Amino acid sequence: MIQESERAEPEGFEPEATRRDADVAESSRANRGWWDRNADEYQVDHGTFLGDDRFVWGPEGLDEVEAELLGPPEDLKGKEVLEIGAGAAQCARWLAAQGARPVALDLSHRQLQHALRIGGSFPLVCADAGALPFADGSFDLACSAYGALPFVADPRLVLSEVRRVLRPGGRFVFSVTHPIRWAFPDEPGPEGLSVSASYFDRTPYVEQDERGGAVYVEHHRTLGDRVRDIVATGFRLVDLVEPEWPAWNSSEWGGWSPLRGSLIPGTAVFVCERD
Repeated sequence: MIQESERAEPEGFEPEATRRDADVAESSRANRGWWDRNADEYQVDHGTFLGDDRFVWGPEGLDEVEAELLGPPEDLKGKEVLEIGAGAAQCARWLAAQGARPVALDLSHRQLQHALRIGGSFPLVCADAGALPFADGSFDLACSAYGALPFVADPRLVLSEVRRVLRPGGRFVFSVTHPIRWAFPDEPGPEGLSVSASYFDRTPYVEQDERGGAVYVEHHRTLGDRVRDIVATGFRLVDLVEPEWPAWNSSEWGGWSPLRGSLIPGTAVFVCERD
């Protein structure tokens, strides 16, 4: 059964930002609630950039039409594809238009309500990426554009689950905030260009309520950590894509901007295959 967010924060509530440990259960609970509460604002702010049926890997605007990280579009026809952290399912909708058979999965009930609002003939599933409700070998491909992986305490749990539901030879492509960004302030202007923290500090970023309970959690992995996670869970790393900021993109998205994008990477896209 799909459940609503456990509770809403008081009007005018400002969470306290801190760095502390947050386990699998707390991270999942906090981020489900955060996305349920903020899905409407997120779609208002970013829906135009994302489009209704466009497959974009990150704020730089790298489009799957050109990138072909899942393979040539003509080869997607008939493929069963799992999108993890689908949000309003823009990527799944694009996949369906290519003739694929996508399933859009998200932790947030409210995000999937936006997917229903936009429409589509593919299944929507509200579930945790660390416990995928699918049989072994159910999919040919899996993808995740900034979904799940930045927010989970145990990325190997998610990677193992994705590998389990992929068929032999299946490909999993996922994008996350580029790990180097952890060392810089999350600001789009010049203040975001000076190192302010250790790249090697894996302590999670947590926003918490007045009782100390997490309401948002983001986890950091270095590039080496990501590679080790991929290999340890039985994947082969095929490519690591670091999109450059294109001249046409004048938009700002949180700490992503043309200024920062021209100097330091903002997104890392990992292309993995199951042997």
